[in-house]
Amino acid sequence: MEIRQEDSAASAAVSPPDELSIAQIRPLPVLIFVRAQFDYDPLEDELIPCAQAGIAFKTGDILQIISKDDHHWWQARKDNAAGSAGLIPSPELQEWRIACMAMEKNKQEQDAEGEGGCSSHTEGCDGSTGMVLPSVNCSIFGRKKKQYKDKYLAKHNAVFDQLDLVTYEEVVKLPYPAFQRKTLVLLGAHGVGRRHIKNTIIAKHPDKYAYPIPHTTRPPRTDEENGRNYYFVSHDEMMADIAANEYLEYGTHEDAMYGTKLETIRKIHEEGRMAILDVEPQALKVLRTAEFAPYVVFIAAPVLQNITDYDGSLERLAKESDMLKQAYGHFFDLTIVNNDIEETIAQLEAAIERVHTTPQWVPVSWVY
Repeated sequence: MEIRQEDSAASAAVSPPDELSIAQIRPLPVLIFVRAQFDYDPLEDELIPCAQAGIAFKTGDILQIISKDDHHWWQARKDNAAGSAGLIPSPELQEWRIACMAMEKNKQEQDAEGEGGCSSHTEGCDGSTGMVLPSVNCSIFGRKKKQYKDKYLAKHNAVFDQLDLVTYEEVVKLPYPAFQRKTLVLLGAHGVGRRHIKNTIIAKHPDKYAYPIPHTTRPPRTDEENGRNYYFVSHDEMMADIAANEYLEYGTHEDAMYGTKLETIRKIHEEGRMAILDVEPQALKVLRTAEFAPYVVFIAAPVLQNITDYDGSLERLAKESDMLKQAYGHFFDLTIVNNDIEETIAQLEAAIERVHTTPQWVPVSWVY
């Protein structure tokens, strides 16, 4: 922080500040918080110099970064946790680890060696670690630094470039009521009950929530009014708006196009209501911004135990649910297992109430 210089006349009239004054004008240390985007257990990490020095965390946990001095091991503590800091892998180390695992998997799927995967003799990715491990020293500050061998060899492999590497997301805590979530996004496997949940909440609280009216190219029926259940547009008009990136989602059904236009979501926000969306997870690339300020809730498939699955549909639902969680779990603000639809709705309503009355951790990109 720079202290502005006064003019010479004013400076001559002011005596030099004492020690206390200097301390008061020194910049405060910048606190850095991140949301973990992967699960981590130091006891299962072969790379950490001392497992007892590490801290375990789950996807979604908030971590305060204490030190980034080491290129590969940061020091952090869980938010509101007492005690000293522990070690966590740096983003670079975690990305390297993910890349090597993907390359090894790719290698195993190929019949011939040397076609892009990590083999036991590949420099920089040897075995499970790809590194020269030091002797164990449980002192965080007295430990020897690891010597890495071509740790970014993997980065030049095509597999690395294809990966969606997620590690940590820097976040900031915004106070209530200065910040409010604007959009409720319901994610889940097809058939898990999102539409029923959405319709029930809107029916119970039409003054608080609304669903954006979709646009369609099909002709209106005799009893349909434009702007009530659908906005009816021509095919050319819809294609032009799609080309202009004005649609969040769109698709075709029975030779007609349907889509959710971004301006319909904005209109709900302007009315002071929260927009509820049951969309595909890819839509988060557009929605996860300060403009839409989404609260993302994952409706997980019910637990199969003690449930009769006559046709295998519940098992398929569970598999799709697991795949979505694995691929997009780092975006979820809340997960609710839909064992009972009414209980799920009650949990969701309680969660939304908390969101509207408590400070929120949000991506720092929403603020700066």
